[in-house]
Amino acid sequence: MEYGIFEILELIGALGFFIYGMKVMSESIQKVAGDKLRSVMSMITSNRVSAVFTGFLTTSIIQSSSATTVMVVSFVNAGLLKLKEAIGVIMGANIGTTITAILIIVFGFSKFSISHYTLPIIAFGFPLLFSKKVSLKYWGEFLIGFALLFMGLDSLKHAVPDLKNNPEVLEWIADINSLGFVSIIISVLLGTLLTVVVQSSSAAMAITLIMCDNGWIPFEMAAAIVLGENIGTTITANLAALVGNYHAKRAAFAHFIFNVFGVVWMLIIFQFFLGAIDSVMVSTDNGSPLNDTLAVKWGLTYFHISFNIINTLVMIWFVPQIAKVVTKVIKSSDDDADEYQLEFIGTNLMRTAELSLLEAKKVIVRFGKILIEMNDSMKELIQVSSKKKQDKLFDKIIQYEEQTDSLELSINNYLVKVSEGRLTANASNEVSSMMSITNDLENIADVYLGMANDIKRRNKNNLEYSEKQNESTLVMFDKLSKALDLMQLNLEGEYGKIDIQESKSTEDDINAYTKKLNKSHLKNINKDNYDVATGIVYRDVVYACEKVGDHIIRVADSMAGESYEEDEV
Repeated sequence: MEYGIFEILELIGALGFFIYGMKVMSESIQKVAGDKLRSVMSMITSNRVSAVFTGFLTTSIIQSSSATTVMVVSFVNAGLLKLKEAIGVIMGANIGTTITAILIIVFGFSKFSISHYTLPIIAFGFPLLFSKKVSLKYWGEFLIGFALLFMGLDSLKHAVPDLKNNPEVLEWIADINSLGFVSIIISVLLGTLLTVVVQSSSAAMAITLIMCDNGWIPFEMAAAIVLGENIGTTITANLAALVGNYHAKRAAFAHFIFNVFGVVWMLIIFQFFLGAIDSVMVSTDNGSPLNDTLAVKWGLTYFHISFNIINTLVMIWFVPQIAKVVTKVIKSSDDDADEYQLEFIGTNLMRTAELSLLEAKKVIVRFGKILIEMNDSMKELIQVSSKKKQDKLFDKIIQYEEQTDSLELSINNYLVKVSEGRLTANASNEVSSMMSITNDLENIADVYLGMANDIKRRNKNNLEYSEKQNESTLVMFDKLSKALDLMQLNLEGEYGKIDIQESKSTEDDINAYTKKLNKSHLKNINKDNYDVATGIVYRDVVYACEKVGDHIIRVADSMAGESYEEDEV
């Protein structure tokens, strides 16, 4: 019997079956974890140990190191994580991925194979898909994904060539194995290529375990292939970083350096390390992976776990050095040195909408900071008398407004992509609120630009505020500063769990002060010495400030989860 095109297609289909099961399981558990994952990520501090633990815990929960590293890259891209923190999380993710390998070998290669019970698991999970409770639906998806994963693994084991009847299929492996240490290097390259092609280190590990289980490859080659898989899995994060800023590229490159350096030092002591694993397994009556084909798959699992743990324990001391190297290699550009890019970073296989909201939130916080800077610039523009200084401030306000235009477009496009996924009720409400907030923030920027034009018109016509008008305007901008600072605190808070009473009091104060100034303005119009042209500019600026206050309180309402209704005209 020959291994032809149809059999190759079966093999590819089985691999796709396995990866799809991994996708469903990973995405559903991310949805179930949802806010808990956010809490896990918030555990990260400057402490490298806690960062490593966070990476390990996150990967253990979502069962995908690729999802974790892509998540880390996107968080660094948005400024949620610093580079050193990200490196620690990535190290932890490498340890966390060993949990997946353990699950595969325990449930897929032991005498007790979960593949015999996959249909009952689906039978249990299927009714949950119709539950009114969203969390139960996600648990149903998780159970089905878990079952599909091991059905795919079982299909993969049966789809591989039967070497007894088709020995010619893998003759090249025997040829490679006779090349000594060169065969180890080639195996590392094969492992890298395999992981890049299937875009899943778990799938690559499953294939390697199948080759071991069938006796195709010796322990040395299998271990070298696993080393290559550690390098190949970094490609996912680096591809994700291509659309990110230099922060994201540095985090992805740090992942690459960490794994490559680990592979290098392991290759130096490769034979000694394999001998140590062999000795431990023999002493514990688990067989010799160097001499017993049946012990190879467990020997490979021990190698995978011990390598990732030891590599992390070694490299954790060199996090600052890794950070320096990637910072030196990937330099920041003047264009994006102080700005965050908002891109939908991730793979279609491993990203949930809930996690993406963290990135959007960080950019919205940046949006709020720009408005605070616009308010400070406006306050300064009103006071300065130098024409050169006025023009400089006016140009600065225009630049801020252009930035906000760009941010509004990118945030809304991003949120549209997020909303295309399946969202929890809370996440759906958060997306709607973010869109509303972005609209109000952009309106605030537009109002400030309008005020700047009013002041420019005043200066062009040589109109001057009276001492009282100047004093009143500055007081109004001070009130706006307080309102904007409160808005910023609200934006940095947790959706639906903020107290906006102080924001409402500040808005009431702005409204009351506006009425007071308007009343004074109408009273002064009838005076003979009152400059009406200056008064009109003054009135327009005051009304514009009140409008800013209205948008600020709408932002607070949206963050609190309250709907805002327009006043009837």
